Amino acid sequence: MTQYTIRAIPPKLDQRLRSKAQRSGKSLNTVVLETLVKAEGLTADKPVYNDLDWLIGKGELDRKNFDQAMGWLDSLPREIR
Repeated sequence: MTQYTIRAIPPKLDQRLRSKAQRSGKSLNTVVLETLVKAEGLTADKPVYNDLDWLIGKGELDRKNFDQAMGWLDSLPREIR
């Protein structure tokens, strides 16, 4: 992990971050990291799943092909299902 040293923190920001840390029971370091991650629009250690985004909102699936695919899956040996 990379470490930073940040200087010249404005007093109001310092007070707000320390207050938030105390209220939440988290360390100041954790609160600062969460604040930076949120400010940059990132998610901390949460994977982004978008592999089915193309499917969302496409309407109904083709029932015949779906049933055919499910039949094929059901025909596979139990060990590899």
